[in-house]
Amino acid sequence: MIRMLHFADLHLGVENYGRFDPHTSMNSRVVDFLRRTDEMIAYAKQNEVDLTIFAGDAFKNRQPNPTLQRELAYRIRELAEISPVILLVGNHDLPNITLRAHSLEIYDTLAVPNVLVGDKYMLYSVATKNGNVWVGTAPYPIRTNLLNEEQAQGKSMAQIDAMLQDTLQLLLRDLAREAEQHPEPRVLVGHFTVQGASFGSERAVMVGRDATTLLGDLADPAWDYIALGHIHKHQNLTAKLQGLPPTVYSGSLERVDFGEEADAKGFCWVELERGNTRWQFVRLNARPFVTLKLDVRNADDPMAVVQNAIQAQDCREAIVRLIIDATPETDAKLRESALHEALRAAGAQTVAGIQRNVERPARSRLGITPEGMTSLELLRQYLRAKKTDPARLETLIERAESMLKEE
Repeated sequence: MIRMLHFADLHLGVENYGRFDPHTSMNSRVVDFLRRTDEMIAYAKQNEVDLTIFAGDAFKNRQPNPTLQRELAYRIRELAEISPVILLVGNHDLPNITLRAHSLEIYDTLAVPNVLVGDKYMLYSVATKNGNVWVGTAPYPIRTNLLNEEQAQGKSMAQIDAMLQDTLQLLLRDLAREAEQHPEPRVLVGHFTVQGASFGSERAVMVGRDATTLLGDLADPAWDYIALGHIHKHQNLTAKLQGLPPTVYSGSLERVDFGEEADAKGFCWVELERGNTRWQFVRLNARPFVTLKLDVRNADDPMAVVQNAIQAQDCREAIVRLIIDATPETDAKLRESALHEALRAAGAQTVAGIQRNVERPARSRLGITPEGMTSLELLRQYLRAKKTDPARLETLIERAESMLKEE
């Protein structure tokens, strides 16, 4: 039995809702991501990990600064001292210009002991202290690597995407057939979107066009475990399917924004055996994100309503936002400085924002009520109010109609 650690989507460099940390001279959100990584490494050491799989996207940006590179290197070295480490290349790790180095290539260039960089579609034999494992690497598929210019010439983006999907299907099939030739445990590690997966907040930090594959092309019984990265929401795509290997997005280690407020964050711990693999999701103490939605439109004392709600909510060490529905009258009784003070007193680490949605009476512009009107009707009313020449007005309306149809 091989004890394997599977994690992904570290995204070092995310600074959403952060502030300067004087102890590290880094953004506090970067410190959050590093702390989650350290918690994971401590678990790996305590449980004597045999193999570490990182399924791509080490940094937020394609060109990380030296401080972020150093912090990651410390942790990769620490993991490599206790087990072989596979670093898969994700879309955030790839350069935007052909022939430039990707952000993980330095580990390959320096031949860092016990570290293998997966930047090609290949099957590797990896020796661990508890036996041999075959690892197939499927890095993020990009057109310039998988399709030649002649194939793409004159094709629409939809046609190119379909060609890329077909090529990825063949590569995955070839890896599975090659893996079948070996009796030892087999793992596939990939970084892409599988159709049908539930998304997290990866769209908010996406770089490049997304590439997708079908679950049927990926979840081949040749594998004992399929370790995925790219989507931030932890999930097992084959949970209800018999006879197929666990096909698991480990999810990211830390929350990026409020889109992941309710998502558990962590990594996967795998007990890998040929034909008898078991695994579990290990949850980390990710930074809490808390949204307080309050309606004070009918409140006699809106400040008291909001302050009581803050006291009732666990805001300790959380990134908190307030969304308040109010009338002009109740909004006038809200003091933003006092709201900030109440959140700090409740232990909030960061106040992400206070959004006050003030109910307004029905608007009347240009002698009409615009709600419910089409874009063309609104444009016509605007041009008439600007006293546009009638002939020019009709020409502009025709152009606008044409543009809207194209969209």
